[in-house]
Amino acid sequence: MPKKPQPRADNLRRAVAQEAARIMYEHGVQDFRFAKRKAAERFGATDEAVIPRNAEVEAALEEYQRLFGGEEHVESLLAQRLVAVDVMQVLREFQPRLVGPVLQGNATPHSDVQIHVFADRPETVTFRLIDRQIAYEVGEKRVRMNAERVLAQPSLEFEVDGQPVEVVVFPLDGIRQAPISPVNGRPMRRAGLEEVETLVDAPA
Repeated sequence: MPKKPQPRADNLRRAVAQEAARIMYEHGVQDFRFAKRKAAERFGATDEAVIPRNAEVEAALEEYQRLFGGEEHVESLLAQRLVAVDVMQVLREFQPRLVGPVLQGNATPHSDVQIHVFADRPETVTFRLIDRQIAYEVGEKRVRMNAERVLAQPSLEFEVDGQPVEVVVFPLDGIRQAPISPVNGRPMRRAGLEEVETLVDAPA
């Protein structure tokens, strides 16, 4: 029978999660693994048993935002969601879906607005951006579909009102299966334009 974690280990695990959350919020780190490593280094934690799961760090981040974010967090999140609505309206023909921290409500001021779109050819999405005179950079986003399958999807990165946006282009049938979340390992939540508009209109 495995040993139960000791109280000291539990406390250290929580402390690492809280420090990782602080690093993500204050320094704009979006990589859970990097934030956990830096937090663990601060506490001299090397035992895997005291390294929190991503979901624990996300919960600590939400708590940090409640305690220290205040009105600034509310305003920042609203601004990010308004940018999401603007971009999704521009790309409406590609069935855009908002994903990630801006949808979940735990985005930091440094978080990208992450949007999935669906097209038979990625170039058709770029043509739409060109039509709207939106300058962009082409990249690649690795997304995990299940435990064994990782895909490299084309991405388009640009800014709207100073807010970084990442649009990941999936094939048309990609709308039927969302990638799995790096936080909890379950399919990512995706929200269409109407749902995001509802979030924007909802009282804080």
